[in-house]
Amino acid sequence: MLPYKVLYCYFIMTTLKKSTFLFCLPLLTVFFSCSARIDGVVREAGSAEISIRTSLEPRTLNLIRSLRMFMGEGSGGQILNGESISRSMATAPGIRSVSLRNTNPQTLEGEISITHLDNFLSSGGNRFVSFTEGEANSSVVLVLDRNSAPALISRLSPEVEEYLSALMAPAALGESMTRQEYLDLVASVYGRPLADEIAAARIRAFVDFPRRLTAVRGGNAVGNRAEFDIPLVDILVLEQPLRYEAHW
Repeated sequence: MLPYKVLYCYFIMTTLKKSTFLFCLPLLTVFFSCSARIDGVVREAGSAEISIRTSLEPRTLNLIRSLRMFMGEGSGGQILNGESISRSMATAPGIRSVSLRNTNPQTLEGEISITHLDNFLSSGGNRFVSFTEGEANSSVVLVLDRNSAPALISRLSPEVEEYLSALMAPAALGESMTRQEYLDLVASVYGRPLADEIAAARIRAFVDFPRRLTAVRGGNAVGNRAEFDIPLVDILVLEQPLRYEAHW
């Protein structure tokens, strides 16, 4: 039985078509509460290859299934639909190819090939990843803040923005909120166990670069590999701007 307060979220979602909900649900769950591992390789010319594995946490899985049942679509089938996500991402700027697949209904893995990091999910000259190449020094800088996050989410899909807004993620709303305020809000709507699950979820990334790293911001350098361990709630809330850098 879902808490009564989620009826507000239901009201927002029922203003959208059910078919749109099913198409966008996989992208939504990647942002909402999951644990993920990302392995990447950055090439000299700025292209990149990414391997990703992401899995929904148990309480988030149950919540998404409950929402699907409310929308009259049943609770079975894939929650993270690799085929749907691949089709959506294939048209995004800077993407050469996407191949994502399901290992079970709540787990997704696969590969993403990026033509050039400067173009990755960019729009109108605005980008959140910058690549600089030089004979002696090169770098990749990723910046995500409350100003850039809503635009980035909208470039993935307008519907994703609407559903993240329904689920109150400050990164989607461009609102100012602390981590604790957001977790308390989630707890008041969905219950403390789900808030605790979101607080514990992390994204771990391991990225190999062409040469030995000279500096890393936001993570650790091990030879030519940068390692990042990012709490998911930091991305959802963006209480402080997130900036990650690798220099080689």
